[in-house]
Amino acid sequence: MDQNSKIIVTGAAGFIGSYMVGYLNRKGYNNIIIVDDFSDEEKKANYTNKKITDAIERDELFEWLEQYPGKIDFVFHLGARTDTTEFDYSVHEKWNVEYSKKIWNYCSEKNIPLVYASSAATYGNGELGYRDDENIFDELKPLNPYGISKNEFDKWALRQQPNKQPPFWAGLKFFNVYGPNEYHKGRMASVVFHSFNQIKETGKVKLFRSHNTQYKDGEQLRDFIYVEDVAKIMYWMMKVIANGQWQPDRNGIYNVGTGEARTFKDLATAIFQSLSVKPEIVFIDTPEDIREKYQYFTEASMDKLRKAGYDENFFSIEKGVDDYVKNFLLSHSYY
Repeated sequence: MDQNSKIIVTGAAGFIGSYMVGYLNRKGYNNIIIVDDFSDEEKKANYTNKKITDAIERDELFEWLEQYPGKIDFVFHLGARTDTTEFDYSVHEKWNVEYSKKIWNYCSEKNIPLVYASSAATYGNGELGYRDDENIFDELKPLNPYGISKNEFDKWALRQQPNKQPPFWAGLKFFNVYGPNEYHKGRMASVVFHSFNQIKETGKVKLFRSHNTQYKDGEQLRDFIYVEDVAKIMYWMMKVIANGQWQPDRNGIYNVGTGEARTFKDLATAIFQSLSVKPEIVFIDTPEDIREKYQYFTEASMDKLRKAGYDENFFSIEKGVDDYVKNFLLSHSYY
């Protein structure tokens, strides 16, 4: 796959999608068709300066594809309804399940490699661990409609017969991703983003108090992954597939984390250090509407991706936060 290849990126106005478009641009790929709901003015800066060939409204994509005369070489399906506080399952089903099935079927019919976004939210409370073992997916119990919808699509994908699959495909269970281009996300933006703004405004960071006796305040654990690492993994997959080094028996669903859980206190401390400010952390009650669904520990098992051949090191919390704060947040820059 050369740099003239036609690549579709859905969710391209959003956080990870727009970052991926920027990453592809930096690698010399400019023949990119971006897909999203472009009506949100707050997202406009995420894609305004990207090198693309077309911008297609998400509800017009399949009609557009019917008329498209050329060949699509690769699809990154990163678009989704990601709001974990949206409890109307029909919204998630429409965009995260049914729309994804249409993307999948198009790639299958046209013989196009596909990488799509799943989520670590599928693991629920982690009763079965955080292993990307496809044998346990039917037993997973996600905690919210978003996680349920992502798991439903994963299970559907795994049930498809080889002749009803894209030639090469991977579903990626993103863990806690942070980094540039999330300015528009409001409540759903990363803890890094919110903590940075709190420090700039008040000199303090508010973290959720633990309501679980097994964890001290601020010592809830997450697998935080810098968005640069997410883009590197997806780009690596595209290159391996394009070079004919990805065999169909590797098709499946993969965790995308670092494999190392860190505390929220570690995260906050890294932000203070990047700003050369003395740490001051205040603990507040976890909001009632998410308290019962709150995850106290996530940590991706990364063995599967490593066995598939990915051997790059991941950003530590300290290095990732430092890059994000100094090169993007302080100047309100976009990637």
